[in-house]
Amino acid sequence: MSITRSYQEINEKIKAGKVVVVTAEEVVAMVKEEGPEKVLEKVDVVTTGTFGAMCSSGAFLNFGHSDPPIKMSKVWLNDVPAYAGLAAVDAYLGATELSESRGLDYGGAHVIEDLLSGEKIKLKAMGFATDCYPRTTLETWITLEDLNQAYLFNPRNAYQNYCVAINSTGRTYHTYMGTLLPNYGNATYTTSGELSPLLCDPEYRTIGVGTRIFLGGGIGYVAWEGTQHNPAQKRDDNGVPLTNAGTLAVIGDLKGMNRKYLRAGIFHNYGTSLYVGIGIPIPLLDEEILQKVALSNEELKATVYDYGVQKRSRPALGVVSYAELRSGKIELNGRVIPTAPLSSLEKARAIATELKEWILNGQFYLAEPVASLPWRDGVKPLREEV
Repeated sequence: MSITRSYQEINEKIKAGKVVVVTAEEVVAMVKEEGPEKVLEKVDVVTTGTFGAMCSSGAFLNFGHSDPPIKMSKVWLNDVPAYAGLAAVDAYLGATELSESRGLDYGGAHVIEDLLSGEKIKLKAMGFATDCYPRTTLETWITLEDLNQAYLFNPRNAYQNYCVAINSTGRTYHTYMGTLLPNYGNATYTTSGELSPLLCDPEYRTIGVGTRIFLGGGIGYVAWEGTQHNPAQKRDDNGVPLTNAGTLAVIGDLKGMNRKYLRAGIFHNYGTSLYVGIGIPIPLLDEEILQKVALSNEELKATVYDYGVQKRSRPALGVVSYAELRSGKIELNGRVIPTAPLSSLEKARAIATELKEWILNGQFYLAEPVASLPWRDGVKPLREEV
């Protein structure tokens, strides 16, 4: 007899302290040992995790009104420009925006981490005088607690899968995929394999708009499809994409987050990015969901692209498994290439484990999506009109 569950039934079990939760790594081992039927009988929820550089991230901030008030049209935080084309004292700070004085060594991601650390941030603002906003300049120091609202709104996070990057040319390249050594000297990748949220739900059956998630050490939500959301990528026989595919736009209260899971990063000769910790619970509503979430690193694959070719459409050189990537080397066209992760497996495991504990302790309930993620080709090249 097939087993099915509802979100309501699982949440009732969480409330009663009877829910059974395992991480995605644990469920892979359990299914191999016990078979899917026995696992489905006893496990209700599987937790996932990823911790990597997610450049398309940032925070909305509300500073409150000064006396006399100012309509901020230009804003800097520790000399990092923030976008102020909103209301009078609202601004959006992008993670990759760079300091005007410190260049590639400090950016919006560092300001966000410094706010989380309780440090004072220098706020500088300029505006034009109006009858209701007579002030034109402002300089002060603020902390996270001084802000009325501070919430992450990240337009593109948690890529479903991502490419493996290599460099076939004779010179070193510095990219958002890290430093790529010449002549196939290394291969970098940035997905947590069998722990990765959207690889565990490749057809978006449980992850959608309104899904409650672990975000940066606090609670967040899937707000929308992410920018460049593109499910219409080539998929394997299990329905799992072999490259980028889906993305998520996520939102959460910065004041409830933890610097352990939200960190600034610098990529040499590229700039700054924000390392974001995301964990998503996968409810085992039926056997099909279990089969997808139990796919192992040996079964999950990624496509290798040549970043030495500086064109939008880089050549694909082959497909490798996450087990091969995790082994420290891949074989590609007769070459043995050392591999290096840009995301942290240790942090991904910690996120999946912490989310598991939240659910077991009744601190986190599942939220059924209010809308599904769209299934379409969502990426077009820029139209360049001469």
